[in-house]
Amino acid sequence: MNTNTTMNHRFAAAAEDLDVHESPAPPTTTSTHPFQPQPQRRPRGFAATNSNNNNTTATTTSGGTPTKSRKEREKEKERTKLRERHRRAITSRMLAGLRQYGNFPLPARADMNDVIAALARESGWTVDHDGTTYRHSSPSPMQPPPIAHFNSVQQNNSNVPNVGAHPVLSGESPLFSGSPKNCSMRSALDCQPSALRLDENLSPASLDSVVPDRDGKVDKYSITSAINSSECLDPDQFVHANGISGTSYIPVYVRLSTGLINNFCQLMDPEGVKEELQHLKSLRVDGVVVDCWWGIVEAWSPKKYEWAGYRELFNIIREFGMKLQVVMAFHEYGGNDSGGIFISLPQWVLEIGKSNQDIFFTDREGRRNTECLSWGIDKERVLRGRTGVEMYFDFMRSFRTEFDDLFTEGLISGVEIGLGVCGELKYPSFSERMGWKYPGIGEFQCYDKYLLQNLEKAAKLRGNPFWARGPENAGHYNSKPHETGFFCERGDYDSYYGRFFMNWYTQILIDHADNVLSLASLAFEETLILVKIPSVYWWYKTTSHAAELTAGYYNPSNQDGYSRLFEVLKKHQVTMKFVISGLHAPYQEIDGAFSDSEGLNWQVLNSAWDQGLSVAGQNLQPCYDREGLVRLVETAKPRNHPDSRHFSFFVFQQPSPLIQRTICLSEIDHFIKSMHGEVSS
Repeated sequence: MNTNTTMNHRFAAAAEDLDVHESPAPPTTTSTHPFQPQPQRRPRGFAATNSNNNNTTATTTSGGTPTKSRKEREKEKERTKLRERHRRAITSRMLAGLRQYGNFPLPARADMNDVIAALARESGWTVDHDGTTYRHSSPSPMQPPPIAHFNSVQQNNSNVPNVGAHPVLSGESPLFSGSPKNCSMRSALDCQPSALRLDENLSPASLDSVVPDRDGKVDKYSITSAINSSECLDPDQFVHANGISGTSYIPVYVRLSTGLINNFCQLMDPEGVKEELQHLKSLRVDGVVVDCWWGIVEAWSPKKYEWAGYRELFNIIREFGMKLQVVMAFHEYGGNDSGGIFISLPQWVLEIGKSNQDIFFTDREGRRNTECLSWGIDKERVLRGRTGVEMYFDFMRSFRTEFDDLFTEGLISGVEIGLGVCGELKYPSFSERMGWKYPGIGEFQCYDKYLLQNLEKAAKLRGNPFWARGPENAGHYNSKPHETGFFCERGDYDSYYGRFFMNWYTQILIDHADNVLSLASLAFEETLILVKIPSVYWWYKTTSHAAELTAGYYNPSNQDGYSRLFEVLKKHQVTMKFVISGLHAPYQEIDGAFSDSEGLNWQVLNSAWDQGLSVAGQNLQPCYDREGLVRLVETAKPRNHPDSRHFSFFVFQQPSPLIQRTICLSEIDHFIKSMHGEVSS
């Protein structure tokens, strides 16, 4: 079959797939849906006149009696919406399959124009930006169609559904069956764009409002079954089945327990530490991560630093010959999953907060959050004569001076700078102590007097002083986007005021990172500096991305909210450590969240790599089951990436202690070997 015939068959398959799935009308009975009915676009000009005439004719008889009730018209509108959402869901699965199995260079927010253009280019045609398509030169008759690549992937991976001779875009393929498990990507990075690039102007439509298939069940990974199961991975099955033997060596670090150092900076259980390190050493873990808490070291008086417990701990780590990464933890620790351990901010800082509560982040109702200091005081001398940035710098400089010998020996391989709550660069917009529960959108945290003064200054510079206020219709912590006027479809987030406010809100986050990293580069010269970026994946399939907006990432469907920040990180030559979410997906059982962890992973990682950043990873939830560990490896080492990108290292999250006998340690052992690119015996 020649290339021209192949392309025509694939075009016909794509068109047939959409027609077949659009033709059946859904049942007349309506069902509860998390989205409110969206306002219909009003026709204009001749279309408006023609529409009015048609409505008049259709709704009245010769006697003036209505022939179609209002209830019937509403049902017809609802059926139209359902058909459109069903079409979008099919389109989303088609795009996922093409990216994963066909190696198609599709943009992050592609539509069917991009699919058709990619098919045409793959078949040797030329597609201009305006859609003009013509034959530029005859392709080689030996050039294999994309389906050949799909079949080769299928044969090499037993997890890929057997589609036989079905073409990639066929609606009858099991790839597009009702179960999300068949069409879900094992990794959003599994197949990255090739060197062939598509113009972003070909993507006017957005798929961020795609509705997942309601009939399918989310594939859940049970930690318990993996822990107590005898189905530990066979070495050859884990390594060879996924094609990762002989790949790049990715160092694996494990975070040590927080409770090792008490509030008086004393090492609590040296023998327990040695036992755990011995076990990690036997698993060939490359190093460990230790949190250095500001609330412990500088607890009682300004500039009075106590490092004794950390010195003892680091000496034990040195004895085992393991690498060490330290975290400058400028936030509070404690919560439902903290095991009863609580570490507050320094006591002298809390004393200042009693008389000046505006040093803490504040929500719209005036409630203060003491998990970390407000970024509004980064340059305000309210901490016993020091600014927030100066206080951070003094702490980092004290650490660098105290452990100069460990830096000289090369024991400390990296320093992570805590830039917000949980050590992640984000606003504390999802605080459980304020009553937040998943999948709430959170609240803006900009109502302390220092940030409000900054907002007022920005509004005056813009020429609109009445914009010096936070949104009044942004809901509360547990609201959903469609329940608010700010985050709903065509909401105020995309108005003139909304764009001004979100740009200012995000710029505060970027400026905080820039200011702190500037001094961190001075304190830790010639040392790897790390910054942790959160994964806010719920409401990612809506147009506003409300949860990301309240966290400080202006990443709606019509723009990239991470590139501006990554430019700053690139300026300071830091490594971006991204929290990989969605492995067990305990929250994704809630259909109303419209989450897309894989889509967010794909966007953030590729945006960072495009900026030339070094990228590291860390799993969000503890992971021991087979499929979860495989997905971690595939995310760290994306196959078919044109630039052979991969993580520089990986931090493996695990509950304490790791050496529990109930854990299937062989799976963890083979996970580490896979990260190292080794072939098991």
